Amino acid sequence: MTAAFMDLVDVTIVNIAIPSIQRSAGASVSQIQWITAGYALAFAAGLVTGGRLGDIHGRKRIFLIGIGGFTVASALCGFAANPEMLVAARIVQGATAALMVPQVLSIVHATFPAHERGKVFGLFGAIVGLAAVSGPLLGALLTEWNLFGLEWRAIFLINLPVGIAGLILGSRFISESKAPKALRLDLVGVALVVLALMLLLYPLIRGRELDWPLWGYVAMAGSLVVFAALVAYERRKAVRDGSPLVELSLFKVKSFAAGIAVQTVFSVGLGVFFLVWTLYMQNGLGWSAMRAGLTGVPFSIAVSTAAGLSVQKLVPRFGRKVLQAGALLMAAGVLLYLAESARHGLAITSLQMVFPLVVMGLGMGLIVAPLTDAILSGVPREHAGSASGLISTVQQTGNALGLALVAVVFFGRVPDHVLPAELGSAFVDAFEYALGWVALVMVAIFLLMFALPKRAGAVESGEREETVHTVGAAGAAGAAGAVDAFEGEKGERESQLVH
Repeated sequence: MTAAFMDLVDVTIVNIAIPSIQRSAGASVSQIQWITAGYALAFAAGLVTGGRLGDIHGRKRIFLIGIGGFTVASALCGFAANPEMLVAARIVQGATAALMVPQVLSIVHATFPAHERGKVFGLFGAIVGLAAVSGPLLGALLTEWNLFGLEWRAIFLINLPVGIAGLILGSRFISESKAPKALRLDLVGVALVVLALMLLLYPLIRGRELDWPLWGYVAMAGSLVVFAALVAYERRKAVRDGSPLVELSLFKVKSFAAGIAVQTVFSVGLGVFFLVWTLYMQNGLGWSAMRAGLTGVPFSIAVSTAAGLSVQKLVPRFGRKVLQAGALLMAAGVLLYLAESARHGLAITSLQMVFPLVVMGLGMGLIVAPLTDAILSGVPREHAGSASGLISTVQQTGNALGLALVAVVFFGRVPDHVLPAELGSAFVDAFEYALGWVALVMVAIFLLMFALPKRAGAVESGEREETVHTVGAAGAAGAAGAVDAFEGEKGERESQLVH
């Protein structure tokens, strides 16, 4: 639970501190994007491998290595001498999070009998909800208090005592477990995924600053070639030893293919929104980190409330329509926010943002909790673990892509040589432009959802009970842009985390 809390808080706490990092560390626009996108990219690339390392070498062992590495990386972030070092430390932090996070619910699955897991998942849901709400507030408090003159550095250093406590308690109380027949690692597949994403994301993040050079377009085209090579390699590996990184046969299942498309586009939209929202409030409106953090609380509460209702009450009765209603609600909330911003400009208040944010939060809660269950509904039992791992990777990859696109849909609207007196108005205009794109993304998601099954009914009852418990818990983390879900058992009870 300590590891899950640290990871989820780290996602939201950094966004709040971005303007402070930009001011005091002198970080450029692209470096700001890499501070967030670098973490997401490293996390996405390492999730499936991290889960399999736990199955092979022991979940307790990999968990302790991961939480220890995460703690050290947090210290490196806190003591970073320059923006380049901070970006590098954040990438290491994401890679070590990919070791510790997949073990969390795997350890729960291996430790507790089925009839006790509901209580554990309930506790997990409470921890996730607490992390989602407390992350922005904790980030605001630590930045505002400026403890010992550390400014933004405190948001990373706070992980040190928590991580050390997790190490001590984990080494003492967690029981070791392994999968009897663990799959082999597909390191070539991981390398191809990372290369393809880097060829795509790096030009998007640096392109504006470098005036969109020709090599950037060549690199983005090259990413498609690498993705094609990945598909060809994974097909051969599936035939050769049956342990590919990506189980391509899953895409023959209509609900899974459609659900992956929805998850990807949804994550891109969230990646764009959360970063530009922070920049808008603090850099554009000139608000303090505390005011920005408090403004987001109604949104977090709305997400948690709607997520619980969607899984327990609404989806069993209305099925796919709940997710589609969520997409339309989010689009409506974004348009309401855009209208309020256009109406009040720099004079907008936190109170005037509450209604649009609550509408958005309710819509998001209706999507994040049941989406994973809908994606997995048609997946054969023997491929549940592979499907879960792919969902987690796609979610984080979409988030990283959204963060990269901020250079296009937000900073692309800010003039290169804007006067200080005009900066606020320029940021408000860029925010409204980005909101228009986010609204279009939500409409696209609504249309894509017609390909999802009307009702998720293909998962066996035992599996469904665990999935619903965990997906419901995960919905509480919507404000962090994170979805956690769990599927397990491939005969010998392999288990992986969707995060």
